[in-house]
Amino acid sequence: MSTTTTTTTTTTRIARAVPVSGGTSDVAYDLTGSGPGLVLVHGTGATKEGWAGLTASASERYTVVAPNLSGSGATTDPGGPLRLPDLVAQVLGAAEHAGLDRFHLVGQSMGAVVAAAVAAAAPGRVTALGLVSGWVTTDARMAFQFDHWARLLAAGKHAWAGEVVLSGMSPAFVAGQRPAEVVALADGLAAMIPDGTARQCEFDRTVDIAALLPDITAPTLVVAAGQDQMVPPHHQRAMAEAISGARYVAVDAGHALPFERPELFAALVLDFLAEHPVG
Repeated sequence: MSTTTTTTTTTTRIARAVPVSGGTSDVAYDLTGSGPGLVLVHGTGATKEGWAGLTASASERYTVVAPNLSGSGATTDPGGPLRLPDLVAQVLGAAEHAGLDRFHLVGQSMGAVVAAAVAAAAPGRVTALGLVSGWVTTDARMAFQFDHWARLLAAGKHAWAGEVVLSGMSPAFVAGQRPAEVVALADGLAAMIPDGTARQCEFDRTVDIAALLPDITAPTLVVAAGQDQMVPPHHQRAMAEAISGARYVAVDAGHALPFERPELFAALVLDFLAEHPVG
């Protein structure tokens, strides 16, 4: 499958037989552009397609690889609870299949957790790291939230899509839409929610990467969304404090920062990456 923009073509590829717990994983990923490598890691209930906005800007200067983690899209695995080392293996497997030895790495939300773990596990491969709306350890509030998400998903994808609109986007952004546009936004989200989102929620509940963060050596940008109700900014501040030399930036937006403010988000990330050329 391929889609074409005015300047680049995106192709979907499969990194087959990536070793994971209990067997192997076939990892679907999108490949766009040319140049040094940039790997993008999506969050809970999202897919590689969610990076389309940043990819459109980044592919003018980078080879962009956007994998689907377990639970999303056509990526397969042996089943069972998701484990962080397996998600790390999927990201590295996609990068290797795409021919990327060293690369920039950006993750959002759950993807920031995974990206941080990748950078800690393979410090020689990650040139610069962007962690957006991530967290270090799941606290009691977040654990309750992830359980709540699982209950909503059991009731139907529209139920969780409504939650994403209300708590994943800033109040000002939602209030600025027409009522019919808000309904259409929720309907569109419901149609895109991967079937494996509940598995990702279960994984989110177990997150604790505190011991990994001191092992990150790549220059790191930690981005917080000032109106983030899902993963509030104090989580990103804690992440930045735990990574040596990390730069912390807060942006006025909700958790869905890349969707709410795509141009600002792209400029913020790409300007940082440009400071650290891939060797």
